[in-house]
Amino acid sequence: MNVETREGSYHYNVMRRAIELIDRGDETLTLEDLAARMDMSAAHFQRLFSAWVGVSPKRYQQYLTLGHAKALLRERFTTLESAHAAGLSGGGRLHDLFLRWEAMSPGEFARGGAGLTIYWGWFESPFGPALVMGTDKGICGIGFAAETGEEAAMEDLVGRWPGARFVEDVMRLRPWVLNAFGAASDRLELTPLYLIGAPFQIKVWEALLRIPSGHVTTYSEIAQAIGSPRAVRAVGTAVGRNPISWLIPCHRALRKSGGLGGYHWGLPVKRALLAYESARVEGREEEVAAL
Repeated sequence: MNVETREGSYHYNVMRRAIELIDRGDETLTLEDLAARMDMSAAHFQRLFSAWVGVSPKRYQQYLTLGHAKALLRERFTTLESAHAAGLSGGGRLHDLFLRWEAMSPGEFARGGAGLTIYWGWFESPFGPALVMGTDKGICGIGFAAETGEEAAMEDLVGRWPGARFVEDVMRLRPWVLNAFGAASDRLELTPLYLIGAPFQIKVWEALLRIPSGHVTTYSEIAQAIGSPRAVRAVGTAVGRNPISWLIPCHRALRKSGGLGGYHWGLPVKRALLAYESARVEGREEEVAAL
């Protein structure tokens, strides 16, 4: 696997341990405290964090808190109806990766993927081990195993399409995966997605695709955007059943209160995803301001 991606996964594992420490209490840990509890020097710990997100551990702690989620709702809340018109959904490289997607027909979905060949492989990602699945048309599944474990992640994704034939083929998926996690040349083909779900689920996932990196929305706003304002609970279920984590950004959906809500692959991963994006968005804003 690409060295950059492998190093990113190592940095995430360091982050995961830090998240666990932060979640144990409401104290703000200093750089020295965090480094000491992970048996590292402060300088080495600082370098690892900065390499992964481009900001200091102290600042990153702020991104991981519930307060940051609430701040996102105040400052980077995206009303989905206006996001696309305002051009927000065109910002950032991540969104560009999934401009091209298509969906399985309702009839095909009802057959549980019967007759479909799904290729799979394990990859290192910036957020720990990632199980990636895809058809000839594009990526259809990404699951993170840092919290759930690899066996549970495999059972989860395989169980979604019980009629499909599953074939391990890392090399077939590798160019898409390198694009998806930002370790590939920009000249590679954009990552295609193949959505496998019920029609209502696909409407929800399409709405998620309109939320730009570093921004958030709420379950109720998604319900409004798809024309089903009373279906907030059903929207929450569909968000939770999103099979393509990271690329279909279900981590950007929050409760109205600013609470994180749930996350299929573990709340520490959701916090890391949001914090990772926030750090990069603010970094780009600071670069522009400095010009």
